[in-house]
Amino acid sequence: MPTLPALLEHIGYPRQKNKGLSVLQLTLVLLAGGAHAASIAWPFAFGLLQGQPVWWLQLLALGGLAWQLDRCRSLFQGLTLGWLFATAWLCGTFWWLFISLHTYGGLAAPLALLAVVGLAVFLATYYALACAVFVVLAPASRTRRALVFAALWLLAELARVEFFTGFPWGEAGYAHLSGWLDDYARWIGVHGITFLAAFLAAGLAGWGQSRRQVLLFPLMALAISGVSLLAGRPTSTSAGSLPVTLLQGNIPQNEKFQPGSGMATALRWYGEQLQGAKTALVVAPETALPLLPQQLPEGYWGALQSRFASGGQAALIGVPLGSTSAGYANSVVGLKPASTSGAAQSYHFDKHHLVPFGEFVPTGFRWFINLMDIPLGDFSRGPLGQPSFEWQGQRLAPNICYEDLFGEELAAAFADPKTAPTILVNVSNIGWFGNTVAIDQHLNISRMRALEFERPMIRATNTGATVIIDHTGKVTHELPRHTRGALVGEVEGRNGMTPYAQWVSRFGLWPFWGGAGVLVLLAWLVRRRR
Repeated sequence: MPTLPALLEHIGYPRQKNKGLSVLQLTLVLLAGGAHAASIAWPFAFGLLQGQPVWWLQLLALGGLAWQLDRCRSLFQGLTLGWLFATAWLCGTFWWLFISLHTYGGLAAPLALLAVVGLAVFLATYYALACAVFVVLAPASRTRRALVFAALWLLAELARVEFFTGFPWGEAGYAHLSGWLDDYARWIGVHGITFLAAFLAAGLAGWGQSRRQVLLFPLMALAISGVSLLAGRPTSTSAGSLPVTLLQGNIPQNEKFQPGSGMATALRWYGEQLQGAKTALVVAPETALPLLPQQLPEGYWGALQSRFASGGQAALIGVPLGSTSAGYANSVVGLKPASTSGAAQSYHFDKHHLVPFGEFVPTGFRWFINLMDIPLGDFSRGPLGQPSFEWQGQRLAPNICYEDLFGEELAAAFADPKTAPTILVNVSNIGWFGNTVAIDQHLNISRMRALEFERPMIRATNTGATVIIDHTGKVTHELPRHTRGALVGEVEGRNGMTPYAQWVSRFGLWPFWGGAGVLVLLAWLVRRRR
C-alpha cells in the first residue's frame, strides 16, 4: 500500500527538497485559512446549513496547515505559512468590520479595507510565531508532534484573548459547538476544545505518512470521543422557570442616534413595549434608549420607574448612564418593585470589557477616530464580577455585546456558588455589521457560554439574534432577524457549578498558559539534548 506522500508525488505534488515555498503550497494554505473561517459559522446559503458551525471542516482546514508545516525546512517557511493561513482565516471571519467602518462610520472604502486587513495581519502574528516555533521544535513522534502543535496553537489563541484588550472572535473551538467535542465545554471551555481540535488536526496531518501510522489518527479520535461520553454528564439542577419578553427594535443603525428618526422611533416603540409587557421579566437591548436618563423627554424615565414600582414584573433596559463629571458607562438598568417602599428598586450593570474605537480610544489612535463619524462614547469600565439582578428566585447576570466572548470574565460571577447566576442575559446591537454572518457567529459564542456554565442565555438585540438558549446550548425560541418584534417564552434557570466554572473563576486562564507552556518547554529541552 503506497503512503500518502508517495501518492501525492505521483499526481504531481512535489516533495519538499528546496528551501522555497511553491505557489501551490501558498495557495493551499490560503484556501485552508478561508475554510477555517467558514467552519466557525457557515456563511453561505448553499451546501450546508447557513450559520451553523462545521467541525469537520475546521479539522480539515487546520490539518491542512499542519500538513504543510510538516514539509517546511526552515523557521521562515513556518512563519510565512502561519501568517498566510491566519490572515486569510481572520479576514474571512471578521470582514464585516468593513461595514461598521465604511457604511456607518464614514471611513473611505480603501482605508476601511486596509484597517480590516491590517487588524488581521497584526493578529496573525501570534499564529505565525507559533508555526515558526513548531517547525523548529516539532518532535519526530507523531503524538508528541501533535501535542506541541496544539500547545503552540493554544498559546497563540490565548495571546489573542488577552493582549491589547483582546479580540478572540472566531476561535477554532467554536466550530465544535455542535460536534463531538462540545461535551468538553463544561470541563475545559472553548480554549480547551481549541487545544483538542488542534491536536486532532495535527494527527490528521500525519495520517498515512507511513504504514505504521495509519491507525494513529483513528485511535486519537476514538480516545477523545470515549472520554467525551463521561465529560457530557450534566452538573446543574433546575432553579425553576421565568417567563420573559425579549425586545428587538430593529432600529436602522444609520438612524439610531438621529433625533428626528431613529431616536424618536426607539423611544416610542420601546416605551410602548416596556409599558405593555405581560411577563415576569422584559429585556430591552444594548442602548435601546439611546440617551442618558436625564436627557429623556420629561416624564419618560419616571413613567418607566412607576410602571415597575409594584406588581409582579421587572425590566432590564440597555441605556447609557453617567454625567460629564462622573464619566459615562454603557449600562443595563434593572427596575423591579421594592420590598418595602412604593418606588421601583433600581439596579445597574456597567459594561466591563469595552470595544476599542467604539467605546474608548486607544492611546495614539485619536487621529483614526477623527476620520470617522461614529457616536463614540469614551466610557468608563465597570468592575468584574458585578452582582446579579435578583428576581423571582432567579439571579440574572447581564453582559453587554461582545462581553460574552470572554467566558473567563463571565466566570468571575461564579466565584461564590451561593450567588452564582442562574440565568445569563446578553444585550447587544449587531446592527453595526449589517445582515451578515456576524449575527450567527455571535449567537454561537453565546451558545458556547451556555455550555461552559450550564446556564441558559437569553439575548435581546437590536437586529438579531434575539433568542432563548437553554443550558445545553440549544436555541429554544428565536425571533426572525431584522424585524421588529417581541419574543415571549420561558427560560429555565439552573443551579450548580460546572468544573470549568469552578476552576476558571479561581485561576482564570493561567492553567491553560501553564499547561501549554510546559509542553513547549519540554519539547525545547528534548531538542537541546539531541
